[in-house]
Amino acid sequence: MAPSNHYPDIGTLGEDFVAEWLAESGSKILHRRWKSGRRGEIDIIAINNTTQDLTLAFVEVKTRSARNWDSGGRDAVEPRKQTKLRIAAQMFLAEHPDKENYTCRFDVAIVSCKPKPKSQDAENSQYYLTLQEYITGAFD
Repeated sequence: MAPSNHYPDIGTLGEDFVAEWLAESGSKILHRRWKSGRRGEIDIIAINNTTQDLTLAFVEVKTRSARNWDSGGRDAVEPRKQTKLRIAAQMFLAEHPDKENYTCRFDVAIVSCKPKPKSQDAENSQYYLTLQEYITGAFD
């Protein structure tokens, strides 16, 4: 079933949730849904500026409903997907040479999505989102 025009799909909601969490944790969000043509998309590109050296995080967000758990979302970041993300990251760095000397890593954020009862806060969101796990350096 396609998402309605009134509400974004749960994948977008999960990405928004993680971007907000990262920003609140001290990261600067550089890009959302960055595309490298046909070679792939990176959900979030952020700079973690809480350490001495600048670290560029390429973040893959997996949002899962209660009935859609594939090893906690980890199965969705299989080797083929990792290769696509690495290629997309290389394309990003080629387009942004000012960041080529940053420390880079690939993170995975797994978000749980549960529907709210119809009567609760229906105007803001129809889901409860929870960050189940944030895997730093998931496949570096």
